[in-house]
Amino acid sequence: MIKRLLAKLGGTAEVPEDFPGSLDADEQVLAVAPCAEGSVVATHLGLWLPEGRRVGWHLVSKATWGGDVLTLTEAEETRQIDGAVFLRDLAPRRLALSGESRLPDVVHERVTRSIRTRHHRELPGGGAWFIQRKVPGRNGIELQVRPDPGTDEAALDRLVGALVQRLRESRDLPA
Repeated sequence: MIKRLLAKLGGTAEVPEDFPGSLDADEQVLAVAPCAEGSVVATHLGLWLPEGRRVGWHLVSKATWGGDVLTLTEAEETRQIDGAVFLRDLAPRRLALSGESRLPDVVHERVTRSIRTRHHRELPGGGAWFIQRKVPGRNGIELQVRPDPGTDEAALDRLVGALVQRLRESRDLPA
């Protein structure tokens, strides 16, 4: 009862009783939506999936909403070069949500807000997306690189090294 009242007064959502995760002490719940597997919980740090695993907003590549289904494409970090993080998208996951919830709006807003800049660059064999994103709970911006299939890795690595150097000189990327 007190948790529910404090959540309403603070403008936050209440953590469901069946929530299997462990929120950080200062983690604020923004929205909750029940689904067949449990609950999906959005906080200021990321999106908690029904199994109790949090995906940081900076690792949500794509989220779409249609017909009460949230389709989430999560990225995983594959390697780093001089502070730039290379990503690979995982298979999209469909979460059939039930009931009224602000969750789709919160997911859209948080993913969009995490992106500072993005552009695609053509390279031999393909190309790559370069995204500067704010990482929840950390100061500064992270440079993410999402190569297209078939992109020449050596050419990409040279470009990333030069780009990181320029961003550090302009102070758009932490040292």
